[in-house]
Amino acid sequence: MSAMKIVEELRYLVLAIQREGNRALAAELRPLGITPSQAEVLRVLKDHGPMTLNALGGLLVCETGNSPSRLVDRLVAQGLVKRGIDTVDRRYLTLSLTPSGRALHRRIITAENRLHRTIHDLVAGQPLDETISTLRTLAGAFPAGAALARRRGPELAHLAQER
Repeated sequence: MSAMKIVEELRYLVLAIQREGNRALAAELRPLGITPSQAEVLRVLKDHGPMTLNALGGLLVCETGNSPSRLVDRLVAQGLVKRGIDTVDRRYLTLSLTPSGRALHRRIITAENRLHRTIHDLVAGQPLDETISTLRTLAGAFPAGAALARRRGPELAHLAQER
């Protein structure tokens, strides 16, 4: 198979996995009344917040059609996220989870873990280190991959800053 055909297949395999994974996650989250993009906002705020809208946007991987401000507006309206004055610089608003948002976050983790167990079972016994390395290299060339690298932690932040 030619190198171009292999790259094309890689692109379509990633797309297929992303679509099926997002579809499965949406089904898991539907009973909670939340979308995968909204769940990602809650996860990021719980794991990295409180933070400004701009900082939140820099950590999101969800589809670009969902602007952080619209996602946050919906979550504020649902009583899951609150806006407050930044304690360091009063010119900025910070976003954080409400008690309801924290409770829903725990349920999101449970739903995500069900999906992750399914994926784990599908790839059990497969050598994943090289696959993950290849996917990180590919994803790191794009803004969403850089956002994900920033979320993985400071030891990988240099990958996001190089882009």
